[in-house]
Amino acid sequence: MLNISVLCVGRLREQHYIAAFAEYEKRLKPYCKFTLTELSEDRLPQNPSPAEISAALAREAAELEKCIPNAAYTVAMCVEGGQLSSEDFSALLQNCANTGRSHICFLVGSSFGLDEALKKRCDRRLSMSKMTFPHHLARVMLAEQIYRGIMIAEGSKYHK
Repeated sequence: MLNISVLCVGRLREQHYIAAFAEYEKRLKPYCKFTLTELSEDRLPQNPSPAEISAALAREAAELEKCIPNAAYTVAMCVEGGQLSSEDFSALLQNCANTGRSHICFLVGSSFGLDEALKKRCDRRLSMSKMTFPHHLARVMLAEQIYRGIMIAEGSKYHK
């Protein structure tokens, strides 16, 4: 069975995002082991300097690394990552399962992103879109795409 972890810096606070994420979490339960881990975001001043941002990202990366399961296929969610169609994303999930890397770990950084060194250690960098979305909405979109990817592999009518 596919094991999917989503590690996020920051916590969902808005009820509509919490409810939307929970819906996809519920839908995924019959198909995979799906877990969400939310880590605390470093507090930064109103207008942080590049050095302050870099230090915060490094601290957040250290906390994320502690949560990455051994031998997991890691995906850094970042704006400079490549983009995939839903079908190609489904194929990525299935390829991991078929090649013995059945634990996939998605890393979602804070509003400042992920530490560069952490991204370099990941197996893949993935971007949701060239468009900008609210940070917490992107987390819901990721959960939906994971569900869609599994439904594509199942031959479900969910993906049309």
